Amino acid sequence: MLDSQLLRSVPALLAAWIVWAILQRFVFSHPLDKIPGPPAQSLYTGNLLQILNADSPDYMRLLYEKYGRVARVFGLFKERALYISDPKAFQHIFLKEQHIYEESTFFLVTNMKVFGPGLLSTLGDQHRKQRKMLNPVFSIAHMRKMIPTFYSVTYDVRGHRTFRTRLSDISVLSKLRRILLSKTRDGPQTADMLSWLSKAALEIVSLCGLGKSLSPVTEEEGEDPYVTALKTLTPVSRHLRLIRQYVLPFIVKYKLVPPQVLRIISDRLPLPRLHQMSGIVDTMHNVSIEIFTQKRKELQEVGSDDNQKDFLSILMRENSKATAEDRLSDNEVLAQISTLMFAAMDTTSSALSRILWLLAKHPKAKQEFEEPDYDQLSSLKYLDAVCRESLRLYSPVPLVTRQARKDAFLPISNPIRTTDGKEIQSVYVPKDTLIFTPIQAVNQDPGIWGPDSYEWKPERWLSPLPDSVHEARIPGVYSNVMTFIGGSRACIGFKFSEMEMKVLLFVLIDALQFDLGKQEIRWDRSGIATPFVGNNELQPELPMLISRAP
Repeated sequence: MLDSQLLRSVPALLAAWIVWAILQRFVFSHPLDKIPGPPAQSLYTGNLLQILNADSPDYMRLLYEKYGRVARVFGLFKERALYISDPKAFQHIFLKEQHIYEESTFFLVTNMKVFGPGLLSTLGDQHRKQRKMLNPVFSIAHMRKMIPTFYSVTYDVRGHRTFRTRLSDISVLSKLRRILLSKTRDGPQTADMLSWLSKAALEIVSLCGLGKSLSPVTEEEGEDPYVTALKTLTPVSRHLRLIRQYVLPFIVKYKLVPPQVLRIISDRLPLPRLHQMSGIVDTMHNVSIEIFTQKRKELQEVGSDDNQKDFLSILMRENSKATAEDRLSDNEVLAQISTLMFAAMDTTSSALSRILWLLAKHPKAKQEFEEPDYDQLSSLKYLDAVCRESLRLYSPVPLVTRQARKDAFLPISNPIRTTDGKEIQSVYVPKDTLIFTPIQAVNQDPGIWGPDSYEWKPERWLSPLPDSVHEARIPGVYSNVMTFIGGSRACIGFKFSEMEMKVLLFVLIDALQFDLGKQEIRWDRSGIATPFVGNNELQPELPMLISRAP
């Protein structure tokens, strides 16, 4: 009875909110109306379909070229929002006043429903407590233990390099290399490299993160349902943008529907993608419970065994020793499992796919890889430059959002002229304003990186960067770029991701050559950038012609 009453009340409440939003946004003026910006593409969706579509970075570049680093944009029903790519503003948003410019409500609510109360869905003290507990997991000292060189190098009688896996439990790279070499035994072959890179990245983070195999690198057809869930999460979520950004946060904010009833409602709505998302969430949650339960049992049986160096073992050991005030709940630890697996697999495979795509477009680049110091992967200067330049030019996550938690004034590097002719050096940001912060736009800013900022030039990292880069004081944690963001919500595992990418690239590029085939590769850059062919955005792929290196 209660369920049916709630079901009938939700449409009425949504209708009331829509009417109020229309009156408020179409009748009354707004402080951001004085900031220059593009007209709304639609009265219903504003500029959202331009900002959040597959070609989002291209639209952000148009905004930069026409309006500079600050512009007013429109959301649903003429909701005013800000586009900001100004480095001084970024210092305040991501560092100095990050307590004001927090993750957006829709981002937090969505991640809470998908992953639970983990790093991607918490704020304030709860987030700081989780970060503090996870810091030892991703320390430099532990990175050295977790990822020593995955291989050693010997030479055969012809002087060609051969690889031998040093760690018996990590044979991902040797398996992947063997499979691809086997495929090219009789000549060049077309292979979906996104699939192989995703499988390898997921297996590496499974072994390092959970201490177990989830995605063995084999030629066998089919894959574990958990692996499928992780891979399809991003493509499916793209088709639920408006529900994630507006409907779900509205329902949660005003507590219109209890969580258990919300699931009943979502199951009854005629939205196949929503049903698919529910299945993905169920699969990830159930497998995470199994992994957590098994790991806790293992730790209870072996006690404090420092030989268990996977991330989850370290986290659970540290958590058991923490004070009651600092200790994470079981639900918080549980939430980190799928959060870690998804974030590490999806962004890394995206970055690796883009780098291979770039190397295929610039075949001469490979010739510049110097003879490496095999004991110090980080000393491979040109490989490092390729990674830095690729991550600068094409961030795996081109756009993130922030939301003002109170009224504030946001300083900017250069003054802008408002629509009434005034010159201002800071922008008034009303409480709850959504701010689109285009990571890729800052990374490509010609005023920071020079007139060749839109070109892929790894050699720029082999000499001192322009003074303008240092003067901009980009608040990112990685190499003067915002790719891994900055501040307390910076990517906690970026050093692991960087090392993983270098190892994979070195092993593959040393043995194989990658070329683009006849099929045009397109990139959906809304959310996490993924390659696809044709119009099938729900089936990401990167078909490449692979052959043995000369």
